[in-house]
Amino acid sequence: MTRPKPDKVERVACVGGGYIGAGWAAGYLAAGKDVMMCDPDSDAEAKARVIINQAWPYLERLGLAEGASRKRFRFTTSVEEAVADAHFVQESAPDREDLKIALFKQMDAAAPADVVLASSSSSFMPSSLQSKCIHPERIVIGHPFAPSYLMPLVEVVGGTVTDPEIIDWTVDFYEAVGRKVMKLKKEIESYVANRLQNVVLEEAASLVAQGICDYQDIDFAVTYGPGLRWAFAGPITCYHVGGGKGGVRHMIDHFGWMGDEDANHQLIAAVDDMYGHLSMEELECWRDENLMVMIQGFKPVPGKY
Repeated sequence: MTRPKPDKVERVACVGGGYIGAGWAAGYLAAGKDVMMCDPDSDAEAKARVIINQAWPYLERLGLAEGASRKRFRFTTSVEEAVADAHFVQESAPDREDLKIALFKQMDAAAPADVVLASSSSSFMPSSLQSKCIHPERIVIGHPFAPSYLMPLVEVVGGTVTDPEIIDWTVDFYEAVGRKVMKLKKEIESYVANRLQNVVLEEAASLVAQGICDYQDIDFAVTYGPGLRWAFAGPITCYHVGGGKGGVRHMIDHFGWMGDEDANHQLIAAVDDMYGHLSMEELECWRDENLMVMIQGFKPVPGKY
């Protein structure tokens, strides 16, 4: 098999079910792909179909499932059958490193040599996952976020022997099925977004342990505070806009920055690259319009607040 262009992929294998795997399957079906899922559990197919059906109305509302069909979903308990004629493989087995290493060895032996094998791992180094493979150059991380049928972000990173062209192909493939892709410059455990989440969770546990607040307060603070801004702007942009008309330069002068002088210059240069074409008034208007969308569209937990 010759690997097709990223936007010409027709057949995707989802190896490993569960919430993440079934979510991927729903997303690939909505993108017009044939999907073969593989999972050894006796009730995995039924559970996957429940999740796909649950996801489908949301995918339709987003316009992502136009002309697509859930009838293109198939199921097998055989890894070899799942990957035999796939154009792309998405692994979503339980997050155990030994299990994933063995599974990648099995998939690598069965899949055509030029088919990309991507892992949904949330923490493991791709160099470890590819360590027992005959064709390790085609192994990448394609880390999603739950629910994987709705959340756009996919983090892509290769291991020490992953072919750079494979990484670029994978980025293009995920973008072709509607994902927002971040390509890491080098591998690290837990990648980027999970490491950021973990910092917040660790600080939350510390605050509760100190008796300052409880866990409900943590969610309340993020939901009605920085979370509203982070949803569309992110912490670096919020830091810049928080400086008022002086932007990031005022924030550094007034509050300081944890990095050294080189880090300060790097931050300022990054912000200038992102927003140097806009006045602060234009950027503040963009922020406020997005906040209005968030606040007006916000749906609280049923029976709460």
